Amino acid sequence: MPGLAHLYIGEEAVAVGICEALRPDDYITSTHRGHGHCLAKGASPDRMFAELLGKEAGYCRGKGGSMHIADPATGNLGANAIVAGSVGIATGAAFAAKRLGNERVAVCFFGEGALGQGSLYEVMNLAELWKLPVIYVCENNLYTEYTHFSETTAGEIPARAMAFGIQSVTVDGQDVRAVHEAAHHLVERSRHGDGPAFLLCNTYRYLGHHVGDINREYYRSKQEEQSWKSTRDPIRTLADWLLAEKLADRLSLDRIQSEVAAEMEAAVRFAVNAPYPSPEEVDQDIYA
Repeated sequence: MPGLAHLYIGEEAVAVGICEALRPDDYITSTHRGHGHCLAKGASPDRMFAELLGKEAGYCRGKGGSMHIADPATGNLGANAIVAGSVGIATGAAFAAKRLGNERVAVCFFGEGALGQGSLYEVMNLAELWKLPVIYVCENNLYTEYTHFSETTAGEIPARAMAFGIQSVTVDGQDVRAVHEAAHHLVERSRHGDGPAFLLCNTYRYLGHHVGDINREYYRSKQEEQSWKSTRDPIRTLADWLLAEKLADRLSLDRIQSEVAAEMEAAVRFAVNAPYPSPEEVDQDIYA
């Protein structure tokens, strides 16, 4: 596939827990690690994979690729390869929603690396002043590319939003139930006019910063990776809870796993077999 892919594996509970608290017409903005957000907000896997492969059937007709998927029909205003690049877009969408009175909420996903970008603080300041319906979601997966966040981020992360008077909540980003509970409260609060919120989700990416980041021991150990995978996996955590509460049995969970695997395989086949955009489209959808 063309370009790099930044995988979301390990962080699924954040996207699912939050997007399940949203209405279909609510907005999200995403990041270069945006495939999980895209799917959780309702995108079709076949069209998403087609976009990853640069195919015409993709959500952006193959012109967005892995880092720029957008789907306005599901409220996804787009992924962004620029760190903190979408914070203004999400805040602008929230401003529009307030002016129109449609009770839509915007959720802005970003990694902890975005905490070093001044634009985030400019928009949070305005969002609180104008009581905009926007939730700033910091997905802290511990590593800003290859550097532990503690080496780049001074102080406590929630305090940065609290300095503007924004309500801040910290949650275990590996527990989809905890994420959803916190998100539901903050989303409904914003929807009813109480202004923005900041949600810190402590999570972990299982693989490298991008697909080429294979030998990672110079910045994190294999033991650390294995510990997160074996003891804090978000999907296994939910499955164990469902089994303990007798809300599902192992057979039904295995069946779901098989169905999802088959759906993804079919989506990949669709994308591989789909045509590329024609050369005549090279000057279409270009804006200056």
